[in-house]
Amino acid sequence: MMAFAGTSAAFFGMAMLSSVIKRDLSGLAKFLFIGAIGILVVGIANVFIQSGALMMTLSVLAVLVFSAFILVDPERVRDGEETNYVTATLGVYLSLYNVFQSLLAMFGILGGED
Repeated sequence: MMAFAGTSAAFFGMAMLSSVIKRDLSGLAKFLFIGAIGILVVGIANVFIQSGALMMTLSVLAVLVFSAFILVDPERVRDGEETNYVTATLGVYLSLYNVFQSLLAMFGILGGED
């Protein structure tokens, strides 16, 4: 339930912020893509390393990167850079899924074993 609430807060916060910001954020998308690729590479490496601290760090970074994607994607639609609404919807959905999954991982690591 906490992961759902956190994902909802991230989505509504970033969507509202996207509608308020007058600045062009299209340059940020390139850095976010590089960050997502970096998270993927380090995540694959963590399969072999098995580090809890690295997993926590990856989860926090994933929440930040994919929340920023939620900020950029609606702006791209609003500015007319993205004309295919199916692709735009899929991008927002995948960002929401990744934020939710990362929050679940964070709360699972913090929860520990009883």
